[in-house]
Amino acid sequence: MTTTQTAPPTLAASAFSPSALFARQQLRAPVLRREAAEERADRLRKLSQWIEQNRVAIQQALYADFRKPAAETDVTEIWSSQGEIKHTLKNLKQWMRPRRVSTPLSLVGTTSWVQYEPKGVCLIIAPWNYPFYLAIDPLVSALAAGNCCIIKPSEMTPAVAALLSRMAHELFDPAEVAVVEGDRAVATALLQLPFNHIFFTGSPAIGKVVMRAAAEHLTSVTLELGGKSPVVVDATANLRDAAEKIVWGKYINAGQTCVAPDYVLVQSSVQEQFVQEVRQAVTRFYDPKGEGVINSKSFARIVNKHHFERLSGLLEDAQRDGAQVALGGIVDSSQCFIEPTLLLEAGPDSRVMQEEIFGPLLPIQPFTTLMEAADFVNARPKPLALYLFTQSGENQRYLLQNVSAGGCCINETILHLAHPELPFGGVGNSGMGKAHGHYGFLAFSNEKAVLKQRTGRTGIKFMYPPYTDKVQKMIDWLLRLF
Repeated sequence: MTTTQTAPPTLAASAFSPSALFARQQLRAPVLRREAAEERADRLRKLSQWIEQNRVAIQQALYADFRKPAAETDVTEIWSSQGEIKHTLKNLKQWMRPRRVSTPLSLVGTTSWVQYEPKGVCLIIAPWNYPFYLAIDPLVSALAAGNCCIIKPSEMTPAVAALLSRMAHELFDPAEVAVVEGDRAVATALLQLPFNHIFFTGSPAIGKVVMRAAAEHLTSVTLELGGKSPVVVDATANLRDAAEKIVWGKYINAGQTCVAPDYVLVQSSVQEQFVQEVRQAVTRFYDPKGEGVINSKSFARIVNKHHFERLSGLLEDAQRDGAQVALGGIVDSSQCFIEPTLLLEAGPDSRVMQEEIFGPLLPIQPFTTLMEAADFVNARPKPLALYLFTQSGENQRYLLQNVSAGGCCINETILHLAHPELPFGGVGNSGMGKAHGHYGFLAFSNEKAVLKQRTGRTGIKFMYPPYTDKVQKMIDWLLRLF
């Protein structure tokens, strides 16, 4: 694929301050809200075409930021973005269509519907771990709903941020879509503006900052956060299959995934066999020739020195507290490399069992009964994802009923994120609001309730003042009937 260059439609977004961009988008928002589905779809088709034409540039940007393998970029950044666009294009007209609702007997004579309208000017704050996809995915939903958008990419992935800026410059008028690069000061300046909706992906700690800023303007928010997503492996599970799926879900993007398995609870009777299966899966995936994972072209790096040192500190702290390294443990600061690492006997109060790991460290904890496993998970903040490996329908039902999480996979990891008909989002500490597909469209839309009455008539005129005895009797009758 070759990278295309086209003349920008207007001045680049960088020519304007955040407040000036916001003002321009406020003026344009009423125009976009009146557009038909085909005009919105045209923007999405152009975006899809740009992604296709710039595949190599996207791969190169992700590799430059943290040596992400091209195949991994294709699957997690490009394919996922294109899938969201394709699904949205297929369903956009239906989503935009007003939805008729039934009329209760007490309101007979009226007709009612829900009409979808764009919220207006929206802010998308994208993270560094999937910096392309997690900017594009909410942008697709925002454009489908008819909004103007400002995207703030992470400064930790400068190559992708520059690519997103070029994309917006080539495809959109800044009055409709703009990318604003910069550090925390830029994000703070943006959060001071009265956006109509903010879509934030990142940590719970920063999510609280975003929510406080949004509260100043009563701005609605979608918060895609994270947390410690557990895996439960019971004695009935296919251990080889479970190990392969957990290793893939954990170590893709070097563990820097919001829904990555954070720790594994494995039934004690199969723990030893499970650990052996995990060792073998890591070798098959990342070291089939025995040359060391550090030489694998299939394993990414930690995004920067700060996060490398944080993860190295977690590993050292766990070992000081008595955790045993059952696999891996090799680190190389010159490459921001941390080997896929298994930790046994990590204390429940150790940092690695208290903090979201967001890296290639995987603690494994034994349990005896499923109630014990559920209690262990429930003693912590609600996770973004829950993974269960079992062949027992009873165990599946028990865990689904007794453990709250944003989403769940049974005998799989991460793939619920890729299903276009499923809502994606957290609960409690792991986030609020849902995204993807129709749920993303709704997040960026106001569901306006409309009731239409016949001219000169209403079914409740008999309840108008003055409140005579006759009126009271009619009200009493109404309360009994309805």
